[in-house]
Amino acid sequence: MAQLLNSSFTPTTSSLRRLHHSPTQTTPKSTRIQAKIREIFMPALSSTMTEGKIVSWIKSEGDKLSKGESVVVVESDKADMDVETFYDGYLAAIMVEEGGVAAVGSAIALLAETPDEIAQAVSKAKDQSSPAAPSQSSSAAPSSPPVEPKIPDLVPVASVTKTAPVQVSSTHPASDGGKRVVASPYAKKLAKELNVDLSGVVGSGPMGRIVAKDVEAAAVAIAVAVAEPSKPGSAPPVVELGSVVPFTTMQGAVSRNMVESLGVPTFRVGYSITTDALDALYKKIKPKGVTMTALLAKATALALAKHPVINSSCRDGKSFTYNSNINVAVAVAIDGGLITPVLQNADKVDIYSLSRKWKELVDKARAKQLQPQEYNTGTFTLSNLGMFGVDRFDAILPPGTVSSNTQSCKMNIFLYQFVTMFVQGAIMAVGASEPTVVATKDGRIGMKTQMQVNVTADHRVIYGADLAQFLQTLAQIIEDPKDLTF
Repeated sequence: MAQLLNSSFTPTTSSLRRLHHSPTQTTPKSTRIQAKIREIFMPALSSTMTEGKIVSWIKSEGDKLSKGESVVVVESDKADMDVETFYDGYLAAIMVEEGGVAAVGSAIALLAETPDEIAQAVSKAKDQSSPAAPSQSSSAAPSSPPVEPKIPDLVPVASVTKTAPVQVSSTHPASDGGKRVVASPYAKKLAKELNVDLSGVVGSGPMGRIVAKDVEAAAVAIAVAVAEPSKPGSAPPVVELGSVVPFTTMQGAVSRNMVESLGVPTFRVGYSITTDALDALYKKIKPKGVTMTALLAKATALALAKHPVINSSCRDGKSFTYNSNINVAVAVAIDGGLITPVLQNADKVDIYSLSRKWKELVDKARAKQLQPQEYNTGTFTLSNLGMFGVDRFDAILPPGTVSSNTQSCKMNIFLYQFVTMFVQGAIMAVGASEPTVVATKDGRIGMKTQMQVNVTADHRVIYGADLAQFLQTLAQIIEDPKDLTF
């Protein structure tokens, strides 16, 4: 990690740098003054992220920063994440305001080493933001130093943050005197919905940051102060017919992935599964916190364990890999798109722990707090529309799943992370369980509850017989679910 301290900076004429001397020199040389003004770049928070949106700046211009301290909340195509800095210094100039969008690797702020360089950094930020500013040629004055390769000066916080950030308005909140109101993104959104003025709210979060419960408490206090009961909340926003609405960051990522999926040769197989025994088991253990999603994920994982080719992945179009873990991703609809939280090692985790984990993942997904390893490590995906009464549908094979392999590589004395992209082998669409008239084995007419599952598979890796055998095994597990509660 110490190697990362050698990231690029813009040398000027303010801080001290000692020159190296040849052993034969006896006359001491004068020292040269040099300052460090680092560019803070938009980090890549996921493998599919090409640009990020600034949700909120946790720190203000002029604030002193310590290594490892959260500086900004960035919205990627998957989630909102607090991002921390690698270095000590001062946040000299913010180049992309809240609500602004920047490409991955582009500068979003400048970090000064000492307060003396803040003014110079502000001037540099103005020069860089000027559209008419020409690029410096090699014939420029010697005092204009070359800029070294860009290395991200921010990293996503590894631990789960306490805030619940979601998409917010791009308006920049400010109080008298230009001081920022420090609030979590979700608190800002909640304040907007509840008509709460954040400038009058006292924060109870870290370092006085306003969090959701502060806004809720303020809204309750306002309601109590009013004699008449408040009217119901404002109606959902009316869609303006004929208007053009740009994609959100997440919608843009979904659009790219769907277009990319067209390059994968797929086929689809459907299967009807009787769910009477599964429904009875669910009714029995539901009071213990078990969810139907966890039961389906568990059954799928056990079937995948017996048919590893269905859990395999094609990485380069020339070979495929039998994945060592069975990680079942499940599609979840969220505001502005969808995301697939992952139940890792679903075949090995008991159903009660799996249900608790699923509830935790759903809460984090809807609050946009999922960490990358919680949504990009799936090896097989479930998409369930049964709760909406949909009896059958086809799902599109997700193309952008990631297998992260962090390697230490000495290139310009920096560490790089290599990410292997691959396509999942299959995705299963699950319909609703419905009473169905069926013919029994003895030739009589009977009534059973059945659900339709349709699997979309990569035909480069999986063949029809493979998928048929997997579905037969899955049906056996669901129709006799005793193994689901081990």
